[in-house]
Amino acid sequence: MNTSVQPARIVGVIGAGTMGAGIAQLAARSGARTILHDPLPEALVRGAQYARDGLGKEAAKGRLSAAEADAAAARIEPVDDLAAFAPCELVIEAAPERLSLKHDLYKRLSEEIVGEECVLASNTSSLLVTAIAAAATNPERVVGMHFFNPAPIMRLLEVVAGEQSNERSLALAHATGEAMGKTVIRAKDGPGFLVNRCNRPFGLEALRLLQEGIAEIETIDRTVRMEGGFPMGPFELMDLVGIDTGFEISKSFYEQSFGEPRWRPSPIAARYVAAGRHGRKSGRGYYDYSSDPYRPPDPDQDPNPNPPGTDAEARPAPGGLLERIVCQVINECAFALGEGVGSAQDIDTGMMLGLNYPRGPLAWADEIGLDHVLAVLDGLWEEYHEERYRSAPALRRLVRAGQLGRASGLGFFPYDASP
Repeated sequence: MNTSVQPARIVGVIGAGTMGAGIAQLAARSGARTILHDPLPEALVRGAQYARDGLGKEAAKGRLSAAEADAAAARIEPVDDLAAFAPCELVIEAAPERLSLKHDLYKRLSEEIVGEECVLASNTSSLLVTAIAAAATNPERVVGMHFFNPAPIMRLLEVVAGEQSNERSLALAHATGEAMGKTVIRAKDGPGFLVNRCNRPFGLEALRLLQEGIAEIETIDRTVRMEGGFPMGPFELMDLVGIDTGFEISKSFYEQSFGEPRWRPSPIAARYVAAGRHGRKSGRGYYDYSSDPYRPPDPDQDPNPNPPGTDAEARPAPGGLLERIVCQVINECAFALGEGVGSAQDIDTGMMLGLNYPRGPLAWADEIGLDHVLAVLDGLWEEYHEERYRSAPALRRLVRAGQLGRASGLGFFPYDASP
């Protein structure tokens, strides 16, 4: 990373919805002059007030002084014309996920408004940064800055390199993210970038377990919570995100990868969407939210008796539901690592901070033993003979080299062998 690049002091934010307003709050809190635009006047007023209210809430919780919150709020400048972005050093776009709309924005910004040194960043989570950059002059200045929702609260930021993104642009986005108080990880452009890609099997493998009649929804979720220490089971999470939203993301992954079997959408999700069962927002998804609580409470015990970082019980129950889901997540992480999408440390940091994993999947794999993970995947391959269970070459190479994890002193991470 180029540490000589300073964070942007004039930041433009396009889109004043919940995400854009949250980003504006972060920018203003970092000390940057923050120019906020939305083509809908009522959305612009609402978004600017949302950002200012958010700063007030931070002051009420003691995260900022009242004077700091007032000063940050004064730095938010709502504007009704993109021409006001002319002095920006960084523009973060949080517009709707339509490529044609983003192309129009980037073309106008780069050709008519901002200077040549201004970095253009997209908060997209479903479109390729490279595809967005195609409309801009100097596409090397276009990067991804993927904030997690809600942006003011979630600690993670993915800075995404498109095919032509240069290091200065990436470094400025990185430095600005850190000035906003984020832990920043780097990712290469591709479906889902790093975190959302690595998490694909969490829901898809749960859906396959359900489809095959191996376990019911409540059993799968309870097992993942109680044995794995996850705050939510996969079906609860899919209901929270929206089954329709998740299904569209699954289709996008599958299409962008030209039919990668590991990312094939589930027919169960397709049926739920067709039935209008979209999750919490529709009142019914995998659970019925007309009753409260929507599921029985878990047994009164420590849901994660062996916390992350301990050796005890790192290995899920052999042949169990959790083992199958966790090993598939580890496998996807190993694919991403081998393809250079992100580093091992960034993968684990991203999964813990972006998705509240109880421990990083690759460190978890080192605790389980990479030979055991590979044996689980090979067993699934032997049982199903389906490409979705092929093991990542990076994982297989480590096992072949005898790098089996903590017990051998080296796996995805090195370990101190001294007593």
